[in-house]
Amino acid sequence: MRTPTTKHLRIVAEIAKSGKISSAANALGVTGPAVTLQLQQLEAMIGLPLFERDRRQMRPTAAGELLADCARQVDDRLKACVQALEDLSGLRSGRIFVGVVSTAKYFAVPALGGFRAAHLNFDLRLQVANRGEILRSLASLETDLAVMGRPPEDVKVECIELGDHPHVIIAARDHPLAGAGRIPLERLADETLLMREQGSGTRILTERLLDEAGIRPRNAMDMTSNETIKQSVMAGLGVALISGHTIAAEIQSGRLVILDVDGLPVMRKWYAVRHKEKRMLPPAAALWDFLVVEGKRYLPQVIRPSGGRRASAGTDARQRGAGTEPAAGPPPEPAARAHRRRVPRPAPTTPDLDGI
Repeated sequence: MRTPTTKHLRIVAEIAKSGKISSAANALGVTGPAVTLQLQQLEAMIGLPLFERDRRQMRPTAAGELLADCARQVDDRLKACVQALEDLSGLRSGRIFVGVVSTAKYFAVPALGGFRAAHLNFDLRLQVANRGEILRSLASLETDLAVMGRPPEDVKVECIELGDHPHVIIAARDHPLAGAGRIPLERLADETLLMREQGSGTRILTERLLDEAGIRPRNAMDMTSNETIKQSVMAGLGVALISGHTIAAEIQSGRLVILDVDGLPVMRKWYAVRHKEKRMLPPAAALWDFLVVEGKRYLPQVIRPSGGRRASAGTDARQRGAGTEPAAGPPPEPAARAHRRRVPRPAPTTPDLDGI
């Protein structure tokens, strides 16, 4: 049996409503003979009579009632679809798929919370994973946009810069090098280096830094999350190159220290990225615009290993052995007052999302 078309369904529904061919023809804007012909073709196609005919009106058979009810359901679904499209275009509802590399969750998740507070009707779907997994979702057009470090070179993307992304060497607070100044990078060859897993952007950066310096660590251990690395460093298992944006709480509480290593921090950038072939609907476009304007203010500030100063993640800071210099500004304040004003508030704890 061939499937009736929506045109057939509308004809049956209008005849069932009025009981007359002429009234159905007027409602549909066609001639009576055209409605009669379509009805005859439909009855022949399904092999069942759809109406009982008498001199006064036409009454639907069981098959006719079934098709008329189906026509009403289709009409209701179409109206609901039109309403949903109007809501989508008017930013009254919508779904957004966002990919976040695991290192970026410490600022991207609060940023998404800020956006969500202004758009409570939006359905945010979040994927937190390593760089390789986020790139696969981006390439397959599953993700509307992603927050990551270096944009991919083998995928056609549009990207916007969100701000600076410093990487530092961390150690336990009782490590022999804690408090030492101008530590040569080569000194790390004597340390056990804790590294992220293959596919992680931090792992790629660590390997590149070591290769360029010709350094081969005495020992290295792979770990699958920043949280595991931080706990292992605190336990004295080794040191690690890690994003400065993942350690604000631990540095503030004194559980970790940033080593003053020559040439660090390694300064990279954070980006919002979207595939050029992914059509961006209004809700995703609204999030993109939000990140352009507000994304930078969610970046944590990184405390220098000496002097207690901190570098804003949004400034064009230059590299220096001990950390990141703040941008040029007004003359420095007296030390005591400057210290009081610059002590950062404890960073909010962020749940471990690496397993998502």
